[in-house]
Amino acid sequence: MPESSYDDVAVMYHTLWANSYLPGALPALERLFFCQLSPNARVLDVCCGSGHVTAELVKRGYEITGVDSSRALIDIARRELPQVQFDVQDVRQLDLEGPFDAALSTFDSLNHILSLEDLHAVFSGVYAALKPGGLFVFDMNLEEAYSLDLHQWLVNIRHDAVGLSRGMYDPVTHTAHTELIWFTQTSSKDCWQRRESIVEERCYEKSDIVQALQFSRFRNVEVHSAEELAVDREFGFGRYFFAARR
Repeated sequence: MPESSYDDVAVMYHTLWANSYLPGALPALERLFFCQLSPNARVLDVCCGSGHVTAELVKRGYEITGVDSSRALIDIARRELPQVQFDVQDVRQLDLEGPFDAALSTFDSLNHILSLEDLHAVFSGVYAALKPGGLFVFDMNLEEAYSLDLHQWLVNIRHDAVGLSRGMYDPVTHTAHTELIWFTQTSSKDCWQRRESIVEERCYEKSDIVQALQFSRFRNVEVHSAEELAVDREFGFGRYFFAARR
């Protein structure tokens, strides 16, 4: 499998965004996901990253399998949560021992899927992994969210590391690129190591996402803006949550 764009900046991702998603998204997840499941439900965490949300799933008593295309992020997740089954997989070609009671994909991870054909493949793979009636919940950013990408650098400074990020959006191709640069101090105080990557995302129309779910045979599709679900406006601007059943 090709190297993930997150591999070189996995530690940056894990360090800087550890608490970026769950606190803001919790009202939506409580309503759409957590309240729908029994405590011992078997849950698939799709694009789990380094396990930020997976840790919450574990706390709630679910049996978790996490998948992500980044080997470096999965390595971190395995260290943080050794009791969880984590697999390095291309989510467009899921190969899992199901079935699962539910599947969850968070932090606009599915915006990293860059074509509708590939989005169909992801949805079809999740559908196949679920029990009949199984729940699938995920969030994605629509175009207004990317309007905030104004080519401005965001800088995070720590005593032993410096992280820089900036986003750029092309309204013609509906693609966004986030440039990430991560400096870490080596054993020598005067020497710093630089790692960098460019992460690509694509935004879709709500109707295209719903049609892709229906094409993959999901039913009872719900679409909610973050605002409808009492998510903080700054965090939720342009973010939509989708729920569907197999």
